[in-house]
Amino acid sequence: MNSAVVQFKRPDEELAMAADCPEDATVEEKIVAQLRAIYDPELPVNIYDLGLIYKIDIDGRNVDVVMTLTSPNCPVAGSMPAQVECAIKALDEVDNVRVELTWDPPWDSENLSDEVKLTLGLL
Repeated sequence: MNSAVVQFKRPDEELAMAADCPEDATVEEKIVAQLRAIYDPELPVNIYDLGLIYKIDIDGRNVDVVMTLTSPNCPVAGSMPAQVECAIKALDEVDNVRVELTWDPPWDSENLSDEVKLTLGLL
């Protein structure tokens, strides 16, 4: 049996990230702040800067997210989409969230932000 330890941020920590946004922040900026509060369990990098988020569509109070994971064998494949959904749904401006997990295109290190590449010594 495979087991994984997943470290979730406390809800108040996730909300604090959105609260750090300026008052006039857009819904997308608040969503990105929420996503930056979720960290990959194996790397010290948040899922947004890791390049796991492929698309964020906002239609009124509905949000659709298309994301991937670093590998189909990722130990959080069953829980990470739900964590993303909960973090975004915590925003007052959002009523419905749909998270789609995709493997096409597969994730690779080119998806990393330049800041993360620098931090990990890849630049």
